[in-house]
Amino acid sequence: MARVAVEENLSNVKQALENEGHDVVNLEENNMQNCQCCVITGQDQNMMGMADTHTQASIINADGLSANEVVNQVNQCLNK
Repeated sequence: MARVAVEENLSNVKQALENEGHDVVNLEENNMQNCQCCVITGQDQNMMGMADTHTQASIINADGLSANEVVNQVNQCLNK
């Protein structure tokens, strides 16, 4: 399966992704190498109007989504 970086306070999403067989790491700059997807809470998304990107991985905003919905979005990103 895929390596997915997940923001720290999304423990339910981390568990759901691990249950699907994904390799889950904390979303930190030094962990993002070789990640196919990154999952963020969206709480501080682009607060200052800046869009510095440190990865080529797909970014999934988990704001308002259940853990299962996030897993589905990760799987869709991987199947593109």
